[in-house]
Amino acid sequence: MVSACASLMTSAPDSVATWRDPATLATRRGALLVACAALCWSSGALIVRLVATPPWTTSLWRSFFASVFLALVLWLVRGRGIVGQWRDGGMPVVIAAMCMAVSSTCFIFSLAHTSVANTLILMSTGPYVTGLLGWIVLGERVALRTWLLMGVTLAGAVVMVSDSYLRGTILGDLLAIVMASSFAIATVIIRRHPEIQMAPAAVLATTLTFLVALPLAAPLETAPRDLALLAFFGVGQFGVGFLLFMAGARLLRAAQSSLIGMLEIVLGPLWVWLVLSERPPTASLTGGALILVALLTNTVLDVVTPRRANMTS
Repeated sequence: MVSACASLMTSAPDSVATWRDPATLATRRGALLVACAALCWSSGALIVRLVATPPWTTSLWRSFFASVFLALVLWLVRGRGIVGQWRDGGMPVVIAAMCMAVSSTCFIFSLAHTSVANTLILMSTGPYVTGLLGWIVLGERVALRTWLLMGVTLAGAVVMVSDSYLRGTILGDLLAIVMASSFAIATVIIRRHPEIQMAPAAVLATTLTFLVALPLAAPLETAPRDLALLAFFGVGQFGVGFLLFMAGARLLRAAQSSLIGMLEIVLGPLWVWLVLSERPPTASLTGGALILVALLTNTVLDVVTPRRANMTS
């Protein structure tokens, strides 16, 4: 999720601190905040595995706690009700929030039908989908090496889902792809309408997710232990993670945020493996390695290239 959110920051000005700028304190603080956000978000898959609630109930409670928490924070910080902030964004914020709500729902259901590694790694393809949509819809230029790395990512995704049908996990893998694509569409909408503020959009997205899940869930059947985990899922994993990312990403380039955000992709399956001994299948490991190499190469080049440009100017 960190790498997907980082794609929203690509319009940040070039004056943002880099690793070798004098403002290293601000840069390190930003890196620490984004790393903490990745740590928060990496716990999501483990929570979904630990709770005994059905996916719709899990989605309902997570979105409820996240929506209330973020709306309260925004009201305290900005001194305005959340409805007024939604009204400021108009229809674009509603459409973006709907896409984010689809992405959030697909995340829960993908984890219910496939491995944690497949969900998180296929989710990490979102920035490439964003680049493709940005090229089609907004006319944004896509570098040749990005096209090449997109090809590697696509090959990795094909390898990951190659035996999903035989293992009965094809639905979960497809939902992970829908999740990445939905968030990519939200990203393009926000780029096209820069007046959209991410925090109110996130609150609206969680509110919509709650309303959709409400008639399909069984919230009163949730055990106290599960309710406590789901409260952390909404407040700690999503809400606090989101606020930490937004604070840290302002101090970093989008590529730097994406690079640090890869911690989520690595730590998510690790927590589940350590606690529940869930080991990804061979195809997932092979395809996931291709995708991670492509992502790592792309983000490292994005970090190094501006630095070289500044050194030669």
